[in-house]
Amino acid sequence: MGAFGRNHARVYRDLAQKGEVEFVGIVDHDHARASAVAAEFGTRAFTSIDELLRDAKPEAASVAVPTVEHLNVARKLMEAGVDVLIEKPLAASLGEADELIRLAQRTSRIGMVGHLERFNPAVRATVPLLTQPMFFEVHRLSIFTPRALDVDVVLDLMIHDLDVVLSFVDSPVKEVRAVGLPILTEKVDIANVRLEFDSGCVANFTASRVSTERVRKLRFFQPHQYISLDYTRQDVIAFTVEGGGGDGTGVAQPSSAVQGFNPMEFMGSEDLGAHPSSPNIKLAKPPIEKEEPLMAEIKEFLRAVRERTKPLVSLEDGRRNLALALEILAAIQQHSRRLNLHGPAVATSKS
Repeated sequence: MGAFGRNHARVYRDLAQKGEVEFVGIVDHDHARASAVAAEFGTRAFTSIDELLRDAKPEAASVAVPTVEHLNVARKLMEAGVDVLIEKPLAASLGEADELIRLAQRTSRIGMVGHLERFNPAVRATVPLLTQPMFFEVHRLSIFTPRALDVDVVLDLMIHDLDVVLSFVDSPVKEVRAVGLPILTEKVDIANVRLEFDSGCVANFTASRVSTERVRKLRFFQPHQYISLDYTRQDVIAFTVEGGGGDGTGVAQPSSAVQGFNPMEFMGSEDLGAHPSSPNIKLAKPPIEKEEPLMAEIKEFLRAVRERTKPLVSLEDGRRNLALALEILAAIQQHSRRLNLHGPAVATSKS
């Protein structure tokens, strides 16, 4: 059980108290840690998957262990008939991700990937607003903590936003440009990425785990609209230019209301007040159904298990996100070589 496994245990305990699940146990090779967490959340402690399978006979389980162990742990569970929720990133390589997908198909098990931000109330509230996203600016900055250092910042932090943007755009990636540097570790600690999609959409991402502040924001433009999403505050603000229309081509055209409107003025604004010089720009804050993202994620996993249907974030989604993250890391490595920098040791997408 990794560091985030304790949070999974807490949520399962809460669901068990509501009678929605039976929380049969947690596994950690460290007996003292397993016992402490089990005592805290009112369940049984096991020190091996085999012991759990033999004595508790679970039907579904979260796999919240270091990424390099995902395949081994998930394989044991799926081959024993257990459905799995696997924390992100799905696997350490594309070959392992493919093996997980084959395992789920062969054993007829439900497999889901824990891309938590897909269940953020702000993300869920944004989905109905999507029309034709054309430009994204995404920032995910964290203060350094000695956790998840087995992977770089792209696989640790940026992959959250890659998953969200890929689900919003729904178009193949055409071009990847990236730069990244190791700062406090031997892996990439800060990265900036530019993606261009076949649809023409462009997305810029910045991720850092060596920042002096914590920022979790996604902003994007689509015809006649700018939308700002704050993951941490779990809110969304939409700036809409009224009076826009189409010309019959299927592409929205600027209206007279756009004159004098500089969308970049709103890039750093979270103010609900109307722009004083642009009365045709209307602000709206869509309703947010507050819920802890991890609770929503696990409830979606359990729904898929009960109904035997594909979960919101499938193993194929996790594989797609991993493939893009590894392509970004390859681009970072190429950029470092061009600049004659001492490149960080990064993963490759070869299986």
